[in-house]
Amino acid sequence: MKPIGLIGGMSWQSTVLYYQHMNTIAQQRLGGLASADLLLHSVNFAEIAACQHAGDWDGAARHLVTSAQGLERAGAKALVLCTNTMHLVADQIEAACALPLIHIADATAGAIQQAGAQRPLLLATRFTMEQPFYRQRLRERHGIETLIPEEGDRATVHRVIYEELCNGVIRPESKQAYLDVIERGQQAGADGLIMGCTEITLLIGQGDFSIPVFDTTRIHAEAAMAYSLGETEEGRA
Repeated sequence: MKPIGLIGGMSWQSTVLYYQHMNTIAQQRLGGLASADLLLHSVNFAEIAACQHAGDWDGAARHLVTSAQGLERAGAKALVLCTNTMHLVADQIEAACALPLIHIADATAGAIQQAGAQRPLLLATRFTMEQPFYRQRLRERHGIETLIPEEGDRATVHRVIYEELCNGVIRPESKQAYLDVIERGQQAGADGLIMGCTEITLLIGQGDFSIPVFDTTRIHAEAAMAYSLGETEEGRA
């Protein structure tokens, strides 16, 4: 098993899910008392979020590069950035470290292709929905075209993530607001749903929908463990 370095804390609510998923997978694959070989650096999300909302992506990248380099020195053999939004600076992290970074959009693309979805709705922070880094990677590398909600719906989704989900607050009215956003997305032609923020799985899931739902937190954790256990070509290298 190769040790995986987790850059977490963005937010810690979803980093807990990564830890649970990855250890569950290790036990299921290996049995007995097996658990995942992980190194975790949980950053102070308040500092990262301040950079995000100020548009200081270079500042946010510096925080995460420092984290990645520390995990590399500690013995990690691959990196997992436990957040969708901060993959905006994935290239800067990869340039500063010799370790492979298991990209959340690439892992999610594999699940979308396997399910046969062609126009999934992307639900995420405003940064992920509105900036090109995520949708462009899905389109250019994997041929997947994504839909995003209308402006007002994007604002609602973003607010619930930062004001509620990142603080562990789950409200029925917010769940209904998300369901309404997704219904409008389906009416616009969406045939799948990308939960493109690692906290969204706290609020909704596959049981709420007839279309396939892509839980990026779980998908990313599964891809990381496949690498760790040598179940992929890269992991066997």
